[in-house]
Amino acid sequence: MKWKDWDRNLKVRLLGEFMINLLFWMFFPYMAIYFADSLGKEQAGILLVISQLVGVLTNLIGGYCADQYGRKKMMFIAAAGQTVAFGVFALANSPWLDSPVLTFIGFTALGLFGSLYWPASHAMVADVVSEKNRNEVFAVFYTSINISVVFGPALGSIFFFNNRFELLLACMIVSFILTIVLKKYIRETVPKRAPEVEKKQLQKKTWRTVIGGQLQDYRVIATDRKFLLFILAGILVAQTFMQLDLLIAVYTTEQVPTQSLFSFGNWSLMLSGKELFGYIVSANGLLVALLTVFMSKWINKYKEGNVFVISSLLYGVGILLYGNTTLIWLLFMGIVIFTIAELMVVGIQESFISQLAPEHMRGQYFAAAGLRFSIGRAIAPLAIPLTIWIGYQWTFFILFLLTIVAAYLYRLMFKMMDRYKGQQQGREVTSTMKEEVVMK
Repeated sequence: MKWKDWDRNLKVRLLGEFMINLLFWMFFPYMAIYFADSLGKEQAGILLVISQLVGVLTNLIGGYCADQYGRKKMMFIAAAGQTVAFGVFALANSPWLDSPVLTFIGFTALGLFGSLYWPASHAMVADVVSEKNRNEVFAVFYTSINISVVFGPALGSIFFFNNRFELLLACMIVSFILTIVLKKYIRETVPKRAPEVEKKQLQKKTWRTVIGGQLQDYRVIATDRKFLLFILAGILVAQTFMQLDLLIAVYTTEQVPTQSLFSFGNWSLMLSGKELFGYIVSANGLLVALLTVFMSKWINKYKEGNVFVISSLLYGVGILLYGNTTLIWLLFMGIVIFTIAELMVVGIQESFISQLAPEHMRGQYFAAAGLRFSIGRAIAPLAIPLTIWIGYQWTFFILFLLTIVAAYLYRLMFKMMDRYKGQQQGREVTSTMKEEVVMK
C-alpha cells in the first residue's frame, strides 16, 4: 500500500504519534531511576506497581469507549488529558517546584490516558484500511515506534537528567498540538449503527457490565489447562523483559562505572551508567526494528514448542549475564541475547494463540492472553525493592530461575498438546476402522 493511498487520518496520526513516542522514550526508561533516587527503591517499586495497575484497569474499558463514543472523540479526550498530565509532570520538575509525588501523579495520568488512546487508535486503522493491507499499515506504525525507541533513550540520557523541565515542557506543547490536529484534521471512522441498535446497545451495556464482561472472559483460563500453562509461563518470562526500563535501568545507573565505549587514537567516547543505559535501550530498539521481519521468517522453520522454550532460556541467559558484569561490551552482549529471545517469539505468539483457541472463542482467548503482559507488568517493579533485601546478583539470579520454570511450563504445555493430538488421531483412526467394518 503506497503512501499516496493512505487515508489522511493515518498520515496525520503517524507523524503526530511519532513525535509523541520520540519524546515519550526520552523520559520513560528513566522513571524507575528517578523514583528510586527520589523516594527510595521500596517506595519506587510500590508506586510503579500502582501506576501499572491503573493502566490495566483503564484498558478494560478503553475498547468499549472507542466503540461506544467514537474513535476520534476518545483519541481527542486522551490527547487532551495527556497534555494536562504533561503540564503537571513539567510543573513537578520545574525551577519553582520539585515534587516526586506530583511527578508520580502526572506519570500515572499519562498511563491512564494512553490506555484510552491506543484501543481507539488501533480500531481506526481497522476502520479505514482493507483487511489485505492492515498488516502492512500496522507494521509501519510498529516500525515508527521502534525508530523512536532507537533515538529517544539516547537523547533522553542527556536531556532527562540535565534539562528535564524543558523536555517535559516540549512534551506538553507537542501533545497540545497533536490534540488540535486530531480535532481539526481527522474524521470519525466508527461504523454507524441503526438508531434502534444503538439504543439497545446503550440499554444493555453499562460501565459495570462492560468491566464484568471483560473479567468474565478471563475465566477461560481456568477451563483450559494448556492455555493456563501458556499464561503462567508468559507471566514468568515477562518478569525478565519488563525489567529493561526497571531493574536494568537502576542497576546500570548505580553499579556501572564511567568507562570508554570505544577509542580512536587519543579520543575516546566515555559513558556514565546513565548515558550507557540510553545506548542499551537504543540498541534493543534498533535490533528489533532491523531484524523483526527476518527473524519472523527464519523462525517459522522450527517447531513452535522448541522456539518458546529456547526463547525463555535465552531471556534467562541474557538477564543473568547482564546482572553479573559491569563491563560495557558484556552488557551489550547481554542485551543482544535478551533481544534475540524477544525476536524469536514476536512473530509467532499471535498465530499460536489463534491455533490454541477454539474458533468460537478466539476473542476470549486473545483478551485473556493479554494477562501475560498486564499481570507481568504489574508484578515486575517489585524487582527494584527486592535488590534492597537480597542484593542485585540474587535478584538477577531469581529472574533467571523464573525463566527456567517458564521453559519447563512451555515444555509441559506442548507435551500436553502432542498427547491431545495423538488422542484425536487415535479416535479418527478408530472411527475410520469402524466405518470400514460397517461397509463390509
